[in-house]
Amino acid sequence: MGRIQLESVSKNYGNTHAIEDVDLDIADGEFLVLLGPSGCGKSTLLRLVAGLIQPCEGRILLDGNDITTTPPRDRNLAMVFQSYALYPHLSVAKNIGFPLRSRKFSRTVIADSVSAVVATLDLSELLGRRPAELSGGQRQRVALARAMVRDPGAFLMDEPLSNLDAKLRSATRTELIELHQRIGTTFLYVTHDQVEAMTMATRIALMDNGCIEQVGTPAELYDTPRSTFVAGFLGAPPMNLFDATVAEAGVEPAGTTRSSGGELHAVAPGVNIPLGIETDSRTEHSVVVGIRPEKMQIVDTHAHVDAVVTTVENLGSEELVHIRVGSNTLCIRAPRPSDARPGAPISVRVDPADVHLFDRDSGRRLTWRPEKVSANSDVPLFVA
Repeated sequence: MGRIQLESVSKNYGNTHAIEDVDLDIADGEFLVLLGPSGCGKSTLLRLVAGLIQPCEGRILLDGNDITTTPPRDRNLAMVFQSYALYPHLSVAKNIGFPLRSRKFSRTVIADSVSAVVATLDLSELLGRRPAELSGGQRQRVALARAMVRDPGAFLMDEPLSNLDAKLRSATRTELIELHQRIGTTFLYVTHDQVEAMTMATRIALMDNGCIEQVGTPAELYDTPRSTFVAGFLGAPPMNLFDATVAEAGVEPAGTTRSSGGELHAVAPGVNIPLGIETDSRTEHSVVVGIRPEKMQIVDTHAHVDAVVTTVENLGSEELVHIRVGSNTLCIRAPRPSDARPGAPISVRVDPADVHLFDRDSGRRLTWRPEKVSANSDVPLFVA
């Protein structure tokens, strides 16, 4: 069993709030990734769970038992560090068996446990070597084996792939996914790499400034981000974000073309995108519009965005077309060849279902109020 619960957990260093009132429930057998930029608090949160540091407030539970003040060695959790932390003077076999020797297990139990873990991670041929004789990927597998030999309730991993080159990182990601599927143990994994998070996690907890911005499946965070921070962090390239006004037909913000038909439009200089929402309200709303680069379609007619191409990046099977729209620079991910040329005009169409709206002040996602609102009503048409 390996359910981990954090209840109103906070950690301060003087006047600095490293972790602020975090609630998180990690199910038994889940692969949850703590994702976020450097300094957001994700490694601090992992160390709180491990017991390496103590929270200022809140509780940490493992399978319903309060372990907030329990020493690290008694928490039934296994930590895998970024630096591997292998003992250089010990062989691979002795490194793997060290956690059991320190707990005074018999030689027979240690040998049997090491053999089982070694077979799982394909390390049999490396047992007599020392860490200096291993590649980065092999050292990482030894560190995993040392954690696995304890049969812990959960694995805590602090950016374990960051020291590997790109090719080996990709291969090791696959190994970790397959390992999690085989053993079914809880994984709590820290990374700043969104590719690792999107490909490995069953759920992602995206952090910023010591707080959790959003928790959900990779698809939920990518398709329905709850804030401009989430929208701008996930995706390569990230979601296009720009200021606009949501206005009913007949309202003409400066620099835009007149819309028609009683439908709400997102309008800005060079932009006029219908939102597929009918209303009789004449209220305008200042918003931030978000559109994923792959959802912007280059067209010849019926365009919603009129722009000029600035640069084109060739990625092999596709191109990133950077465009200037008014004072904004946006990005289109298009199949190659797109025929876009720097300096040339370009027309873009966007499906209303692919437009995300965020509050300009708070950055929170906006939701349309489905109930009918009269033209003279002061009730907002969108809520965060």
